[in-house]
Amino acid sequence: MYQRSFSLLSPENSLLFVVDIQERLMPAINKGDTVIFNTRRLLDSAHLLGIPIIISEQYPKGLGATVNELTPAIPQTTPIIAKKSFSVCAVEEIRKELEKYPVSKIVLCGVETHVCILQSAFDLLAMGQEVVLIADAVGSRFPIDHEIAIRRLESFGVTLATAESVIFEWCGTSEHPLFKNISRLAKEKNGNSEQDAGI
Repeated sequence: MYQRSFSLLSPENSLLFVVDIQERLMPAINKGDTVIFNTRRLLDSAHLLGIPIIISEQYPKGLGATVNELTPAIPQTTPIIAKKSFSVCAVEEIRKELEKYPVSKIVLCGVETHVCILQSAFDLLAMGQEVVLIADAVGSRFPIDHEIAIRRLESFGVTLATAESVIFEWCGTSEHPLFKNISRLAKEKNGNSEQDAGI
């Protein structure tokens, strides 16, 4: 009898956390357009599949709101929570939001990899969560900071994945009623859609 691996992501065991993808931060982020593009695909997929989403904004008064490119993909009920601490877990309002969802895996994307992402990931691990870091949806201003942070995070047990891999993992099967929608999102490249995946 087939039993799906507990290591795989599903809509039931996942929460998508988008960290600080803000107007005045993103122009300075190396490959920031790729971070935004892949985060939008994750948001669209999570919304379609009913996966809970939390968004943080670092000192929005100074750094602006979440970028306009993501706004259409953010469900109206999504909590967008301001913070000043680098780790999302240091914010009581965020911890209370996390407690609402009995999930075991936090899918993490955003900026900067070596600051807010790294500190948030370590704190989430300490809280007993599995952290799945979307390697093509996180970034820093300088490549060396990003690269070393990724290596450090992986060495301490953070799981690395890509946006496309996670989107198909959430879907699980080509028999899913939303497969065609998910497939289009997963296969988008540079703003254009390829044909549905032949799975």
